[in-house]
Amino acid sequence: MNPSIAQHLHNFTSLGLDELNGKAAMLERLDNKYIIPATRLAPAFDAFRDHFDVLEIDESHAFTYATRYFDCAARSSYYHHHQGRRKRIKVRIRRYVDAGFSYLEVKLKDKRSMTRKKRLKVEYDLQQLDQRCTDFVETCHRSLYGAPFGHRLRPAIEMEYERITLVAKEGGERMTVDTALAFRANDASRAVSPDMFIVETKSARGNGVADKILRGLHLHPTRRCSKYCVGMAALGQVPRHNRFLPALRRLQLVGPA
Repeated sequence: MNPSIAQHLHNFTSLGLDELNGKAAMLERLDNKYIIPATRLAPAFDAFRDHFDVLEIDESHAFTYATRYFDCAARSSYYHHHQGRRKRIKVRIRRYVDAGFSYLEVKLKDKRSMTRKKRLKVEYDLQQLDQRCTDFVETCHRSLYGAPFGHRLRPAIEMEYERITLVAKEGGERMTVDTALAFRANDASRAVSPDMFIVETKSARGNGVADKILRGLHLHPTRRCSKYCVGMAALGQVPRHNRFLPALRRLQLVGPA
């Protein structure tokens, strides 16, 4: 964790996981993503402190996430996002490393561009989705879109990062701050500069307290900033990635191209 950011976290009021989920589980929300260097994020934390509490578990504020994304052979999940389709889906198994459990997570967009996330507890070491998992994906897709999913999924890329989670004192809004991102696929790997952060705000209308604070500091959302899509592009897993070039440049990726 960047020392300047870690220092700011000690000034926040802490809360536990149950209290955080009680205030703002945010499985349905509008998201905004920002790519911010540490030098500009540190002042924002001074303003966040008055409005947000920080998740703390075992005296720690930053937690490691390990994620395996799944896509079909045609990379439909990636290309639907690249094309800006309103109806799209992402499927991943995420391991909450410090907590010691994993979920299959299905993220879908509805016609209002609202993100809906569904979860199923699983074992992280699944290299392929079993029948229970594929049935869950199919159910999620049918329940929202009224149509079969119709794709056979296989592992696409893996990534790890550290995450700080802030939740609004008033509830109904949360924010994640990700750093130390590393992407892997086959023999390829890339990492994000440790001084760069991806901040994601999650609120009912997409214009919460955090968005207003960041806007007041002349910090604005970065469009096309899906970590999955950026990782696929950075690792050379797809031939077309022009819509993600601004995010790729801002993240200051290191490692073999």
